[in-house]
Amino acid sequence: MQVAVVGGGVNGVCTAYFLAEAGHEVVVLERYGNVAQETSFGNAGMVAPAHAAPWAAPGMPGKILSYLWKSEAPVLIKAKFDPALWRWMRRWLDECKLDRFLVNRARMQRLASYSQQMLRLLREHHSLDYERTSGVLQLFRGEPDLRMAQPALEWLQRCGMEHRLLDADAARALEPALSGETPLAAALHLPRDESGNCPQFTRQLKKIAQDMGVGFHFNTQVEAISPRNGRIDLTLGGQAFSADAVVLAAGSESQRLLRGSGISLPFYPVKGYCGTAVIKDFDAAPLAALADETYKVAITRMGSRIRIAGAAELGSRSSDLHAAALRTLIKVGEDWFPRATNFHSATFWCGARPMLPDGVPLLGATPVRNLYINIGDGASGWAMAAGAGKVLADLISGRSTDIDLDGLTMARYG
Repeated sequence: MQVAVVGGGVNGVCTAYFLAEAGHEVVVLERYGNVAQETSFGNAGMVAPAHAAPWAAPGMPGKILSYLWKSEAPVLIKAKFDPALWRWMRRWLDECKLDRFLVNRARMQRLASYSQQMLRLLREHHSLDYERTSGVLQLFRGEPDLRMAQPALEWLQRCGMEHRLLDADAARALEPALSGETPLAAALHLPRDESGNCPQFTRQLKKIAQDMGVGFHFNTQVEAISPRNGRIDLTLGGQAFSADAVVLAAGSESQRLLRGSGISLPFYPVKGYCGTAVIKDFDAAPLAALADETYKVAITRMGSRIRIAGAAELGSRSSDLHAAALRTLIKVGEDWFPRATNFHSATFWCGARPMLPDGVPLLGATPVRNLYINIGDGASGWAMAAGAGKVLADLISGRSTDIDLDGLTMARYG
């Protein structure tokens, strides 16, 4: 079968790899000049099933309100009249209820755990090296954040996922460079989770996919998608290109292309930020990955560099760097690892991630015959990518999937 994958991020490249492995003739259409140039480029680096959770969580609405007038905040809202934003926010508030949070987290964890297995198989089979580190440490600055985490801690216990709740001394013994000046009430150690360099992984997998026969067409903008006699036509530069099947894995561009096919889903572009800085003092740098639960910022070690990522911004559709978001990232970096590097001199990036109110990705078929989707994973793209790619390849090949797809397909939106 001839399959076109729209999008050369980590989701698209993983999908293309598994499709080629299943024996399909595959092309990847990417609007930038290489793979992993947009949201995959700014990925925090977490591959963490135990840490994967939706933003829509009990206590989050109050937490956002408490930070609205502070100079650093985990979520920034540009107050303006945007009906799409307020419709999305109303649905997001409904998903913050405890019962919805538990359902959504279980769905994310099911895909993320499977994806971690697929990633491990890829790494071992192809001897991939992408600056991987083992273990994730969630940091709770105070008792309010620890109380807010109780539903998640109880969920980990019920699921039997390996974890340890540590006091401040034990956390600093595990990460000796953690600053003693920043208050730390407790930390959650997730030893089975991991992190690494998402763009580096994606480029390596692209080369392997090319050797398997996958064609990559860069600087190629897909203008429209339309069904025709059981096949799918794609308009590229005014010219029509036809395929037996199409997989949309194009991030924020997917929403536009779906609309043109008559499909409407409650996505909203949430702008995420990251900064990457060269380590100056390796003794003062983190050994692995951490997550500041107060500010919802991840700190990951990538070889000789540190990445800080987080600070979601709602209501802005521009590519401008918001000063308050940069202050948040810099504060978290300096609070925990003040001597490791000069976080002010980091290279900063921002980009839009299409997010659904419940935070759970969408995989599989659409109402348009032979049009498939692999989108909506927000900031958890790499954590889901390998598993999502294998699922798509199985579905298109007419095979049973290795995991239950309940709650992961368009069926959850009727």
